Amino acid sequence: MTTPKLLGISGSLRAEATNTKLLHAAAGLFGASEFDLLDIRFPLYDGDEEAANGIPQAVQDAAAQIAAADAVIISTPEYNKGPSGVLKNALDWISRAEGNPWNDKPVAVMSAAAGRAGGERAQMVLRGFMVPFRPRILQGPELHLAASFDGFESTGELKGEVYVKDLTQLMASLRGMI
Repeated sequence: MTTPKLLGISGSLRAEATNTKLLHAAAGLFGASEFDLLDIRFPLYDGDEEAANGIPQAVQDAAAQIAAADAVIISTPEYNKGPSGVLKNALDWISRAEGNPWNDKPVAVMSAAAGRAGGERAQMVLRGFMVPFRPRILQGPELHLAASFDGFESTGELKGEVYVKDLTQLMASLRGMI
């Protein structure tokens, strides 16, 4: 079997984003793979702009990366009880690309947030956002990293036996779906 291509999408653009750290921890627990992070720094979606200039090349490239991946992991923060605007904007733009790169794609969803629920509501809303794309979203174990600012060692390793156990199981399940 060839080395699987694993693509990560972080709903946070910050340099030290805990969601990005969580994706790296997930990739490490996933095992041998070609891991890449998708750059979702797209312009705000505007139907008039799309009609005038078409779909930006960065969006087309992102759709191609999703299509080429064997599996995708998405980690979202929770902003006002939902996923980040930048993640929603990326999903909206990618939905405009030709074809459906998400169709039947194995996807694991997780969240990291400062609050005590660890982004649980944002993750639930994100799962709803994904329904029209028809991916195969893993149903569990759910991973909601609470107090995420304190969730990682200085080396970047995920703290907490329960979190590591759940993330290990989630990544094993994702690998099994490929």
